[in-house]
Amino acid sequence: MASRKKAISRYLIREAVEDDVPVLVEFLAKLALHVSGGPPLDLEEDERDGLIAVLRSSLTNPDKQLVVAEVPGAGLVGMGYIYISINQGIWEQTSHVEYRSGIIDDVWVEPDFRRLGIFPDLLRKLVAFAESCGAYELVLEYSASNKEAKAAWTRLGFKTIGIRAAAFTTSVSEALASRP
Repeated sequence: MASRKKAISRYLIREAVEDDVPVLVEFLAKLALHVSGGPPLDLEEDERDGLIAVLRSSLTNPDKQLVVAEVPGAGLVGMGYIYISINQGIWEQTSHVEYRSGIIDDVWVEPDFRRLGIFPDLLRKLVAFAESCGAYELVLEYSASNKEAKAAWTRLGFKTIGIRAAAFTTSVSEALASRP
């Protein structure tokens, strides 16, 4: 990626294509490192292959949208990914209700290209897709330690409504094995 030497006045937000996938894998690796705060690492071959498979399948799935931000002369500088989740809403319902949610899975803009309007334009495209699919809400996750993400999403109206906990299956199995 080229760094920003002067203000970028033009960029294109478009749907991702097959040729974009290798760069998108790199964006996802950068996002994971950004969230974890860890040092740069190379992806293992099976990790890279898994991400490539997920991204490729997203290109043709009508319930998913993968968009990119492209700057002439610099190439891809950002991405956004959303998928539609359907919940039957059977709890406390007297009739069948189907809820559609847009799950924003990943959004990334290269650091040198932030504060140019790329993030909101990526998000506009994702929100339009969710609306076209009949989604009534948007849901996303970000690391509690990622203050930059919290500030950005809060400014857009997202509110924390719960806490998601995660554990390795081996850790839970070991903890259960030690219980009577």
